[in-house]
Amino acid sequence: MRTIEIFDTTLRDGEQSPGVNISTNEKVEIALQLEKLGVTRIEAGFAAASPGDQKSVAEVARRVKNSTIVSLARSVKSDMDAAYEALRHAQNACLHVFLATSPIHRQHKLRMSKEQVVEKAVEAVKYAKKYFSEVQFSAEDAARTEIDFLAEVVEAVIKAGATTVNLPDTVGYMTPQQYGDIFREMRKRVPGVEGIRLSCHCHDDLGMAVANSLAAVEAGATQVEGTINGIGERAGNAALEEVALALETRKDFYQATTKLQLKEIARTSQLVSRLTGMIVPGNKAVVGANAFAHESGIHQDGVLKEVTTYEIIRPESVGFKSNKLVLGKHSGRHAFKEKLVELGYHLEQEEVDTAFAAFKELCDKKKEISDDDILALVDAKMVRGAEMYRLESVQLSYGNLSVPTASVRLVRADGEVCEEAACGNGSVDSIYKAIDRATGEEVTLTDYKILSVTQGQDALGEVFVRLQQGELTVTGRGVSTDVLEASAIAYVRAINKILERRGEVLVGATN
Repeated sequence: MRTIEIFDTTLRDGEQSPGVNISTNEKVEIALQLEKLGVTRIEAGFAAASPGDQKSVAEVARRVKNSTIVSLARSVKSDMDAAYEALRHAQNACLHVFLATSPIHRQHKLRMSKEQVVEKAVEAVKYAKKYFSEVQFSAEDAARTEIDFLAEVVEAVIKAGATTVNLPDTVGYMTPQQYGDIFREMRKRVPGVEGIRLSCHCHDDLGMAVANSLAAVEAGATQVEGTINGIGERAGNAALEEVALALETRKDFYQATTKLQLKEIARTSQLVSRLTGMIVPGNKAVVGANAFAHESGIHQDGVLKEVTTYEIIRPESVGFKSNKLVLGKHSGRHAFKEKLVELGYHLEQEEVDTAFAAFKELCDKKKEISDDDILALVDAKMVRGAEMYRLESVQLSYGNLSVPTASVRLVRADGEVCEEAACGNGSVDSIYKAIDRATGEEVTLTDYKILSVTQGQDALGEVFVRLQQGELTVTGRGVSTDVLEASAIAYVRAINKILERRGEVLVGATN
C-alpha cells in the first residue's frame, strides 16, 4: 500500500479564484486547519507577488510546525530571494519554482528555445538549492509539452537537485488516459525519477481534474496537488477531499492511501468556504449539503434496511455530525473556550474574550445555539487585518409605499465618527449608499449572497458581498440574526479590505 503525499495550494492557487482575497490572519487560520487535517505540504503563497503576500507566507511559516511550508517563485533570482526571506523561520520549508515548457508557452509567452528553457530551469534549481534542501520544480503546461522534451527537462532538473518534479495539466486539457501516460513515460525514460517525488497538479476546465489526478496516482505519481473544495483559477483545481476519499474508499483498486485525518474534512471545507466567500454547491461530492441526503423513496427504503445499499461513504467518516445544543446563555467562559478547541480554533486569549462577548450577545437573540452557529459567529467576529471602519449602528425606514432610507454610524480607527443617510431602491441599496457616503469610497457591488447558517425563524443570516474598485476586487462577510445588519457588516468589511490592500501590485501565477 503506497502513501500518497498531499500538497495543498488553497492559499496560493485557491486565492487566485476571481474575487477571492484572503487576509494574513485568515491564511494562518486556514493553514493551521490544513495542518490539523494532515496535509504534507502547504503552499502558503507567492512571496514575490506583493509585500502582503510575503508577509502572509512568513506568518504561516512561523505558526505552522508539522507541515512543510512552500512558497511559489518564478525562475527568477529576485523571486527566490523573496521566498527565502518569507520562509527563513519555517520549521520545514520548500521552494516551488516553475517554468513553462510547452511549445505554445515557449513561443508566445517566454519567446525561448528548448535549449534556453532547459538552461534556465537548471539555473533556477541550482540557485534554489543554495537556500533550500527541498526544491520542487514545476514544468508549467507539462501536459501539452512534447514527451521527449519533457523527459529532457525532468532529467536535467533532477540532476540539478530538484527533490520533487511536478507535471501539471495547467489548462485542464488532458483525458485520464493521456495524463497517466505522461507519468508512465517519465518513469520509463528518466534516470533517477524513482528517487524523487513525482507530483500531479490538475485543473478542472473540462471537469476531469480529480479523474486525471487519480490516473496519475495509478501511473506512479507519489504526490497530488489540489485545493480544498476544488477552488482555484478559472474552473478550479482538483478537489483534495475528493481525491482523498476516492483513494480511501477504493484502496482495493488504487493500492494507495493518504495520511489525511479524514474526519477534519468537513470542518476544513466549511472554513475555506466561509473565509473565501465561495459557496459549496449542494451537489458537491463529499462535502456538499446533499452528499449524504436521500429523497427518493426507493433510496430511503434501501438505506433504512442496509446503509451500504446507497451510501459508500459514511458522513461521520469526513466529520459531519448532527447539530446539538451544546452551549447556552448560562454557559461560562471556560466551557466556551473548550468548545472552540473542539471545533478546531487556535485563538489567543484576547480573541477568545472577543468571541465570548459575541456569543453572549447571540444568546440573547437566539434560543438554541448549534455548532454551526458558533462556527459562523466566531469566523465573522474575528478581526482579520486592518479595520479602518467599524459599523456602530444602522437605522432603516421602509414601507411598500415609501422610499427606503437608511442612516449609518461608522467609527474610524482613530475614533472619528462618520454618520450619513441615503435613499435607495431597496433596504440593502440604501444601506450601501449611506456607507459609500460615510467612507467616501466609490465602489461597485458585483456580487451579493445571503445564506441561512441554521434553520428556524431565528437562524443566523450570513451575507457575502464582492466589491470592485478599479482593478481591485475584494470580498466581505457578515453574520447576524438580522440579515440587513449582516449586509452592512459585510459591506464595511469589504471596504476595509480595499483600504488595506490599495496600492499593492499583485502578480498572478499559475502552473
